[in-house]
Amino acid sequence: MAATILAGDVGGTKIHLGLYHAAAGALTTLADRVFATRDYPSFEAVLGAFLPAETRVAAACCGVPGPVVDGISRPVNIPWEIRATSVVTVLHGAPVRLLNDLEATAWGTLHLSAAETAVLQPGRERKEPANMVVIAAGTGLGEAGVVRIHDGWHVVACEGGHADFAPRGEEQELLLRFLAREFDHVSFERVVSGPGLHNIYRFVVSLAQSAEPGWLVERLRTEDPSAVIGAVGVTGAEPNCARALALFTAIYGAEAANLALKYLALSGVYVCGGIAPKILPALQDGGFLRAFLAKGRLRATLEQIPIRVSLNEHVGLIGAAHAAAAMI
Repeated sequence: MAATILAGDVGGTKIHLGLYHAAAGALTTLADRVFATRDYPSFEAVLGAFLPAETRVAAACCGVPGPVVDGISRPVNIPWEIRATSVVTVLHGAPVRLLNDLEATAWGTLHLSAAETAVLQPGRERKEPANMVVIAAGTGLGEAGVVRIHDGWHVVACEGGHADFAPRGEEQELLLRFLAREFDHVSFERVVSGPGLHNIYRFVVSLAQSAEPGWLVERLRTEDPSAVIGAVGVTGAEPNCARALALFTAIYGAEAANLALKYLALSGVYVCGGIAPKILPALQDGGFLRAFLAKGRLRATLEQIPIRVSLNEHVGLIGAAHAAAAMI
């Protein structure tokens, strides 16, 4: 049955909405637009800015950055409450499903082509599919499991990014102590996220023997500091940025392995989110994979797991769109 559907990918920094024509399992984009989250007082206001008044949709699905309980989400990084019932009202009674943003992203990874990924570890080809996991650093740190059931998949949403940061080695122990002076709970999200990269950089600078160069101080003051640190760190042009990025990728790899072990994700790990494509050379230089494999007696198991970086930053929207299409 052909129908018009709405999909959304809600983030702490931006919101991506898409309107699609769904027919015979295929999606055709009718309209899409990105909004700055901070510019709107509510999600309903964003929908009002996107949808013409006469628009009618058959179903809608939106990924939101936080747990969804009884159709309600109170995202950690956005000062909103998002209710499925309120969105239903805006959409004139159309059925609405709210998903955790990584749940939507996980569904989206099932529709990625090989050309839309970069391989960090090929792993071992399996005759029978097994579980997979998705980890994504952006404004926060999202995680999800993709569990193999019968001849299909079931996505398990979680808030694993808020689990306790587990340091590996003396330098990371010092990082934990540095952050514990500022935060009452130091989670993995405090280090593996955009703000987390900035936190790591501040730690590195606190130990550095030399002062920050003036040009970098100015860029950190006038631009998004995490984006600056990542971009400069990839080039190696400034040692503190390079060291911060190396620490970031190592911790990212260690937590990706933690998640893979918890789900025994033998069919793969997908590294998603807006940061990964921007720092791809740093993810490929070996630090991420060394930390991923450094799990003692389980190293041989982890060597079997394919690790892919999503190069498609819209994978969350793709997942939400397919979930909405399944509702009609």
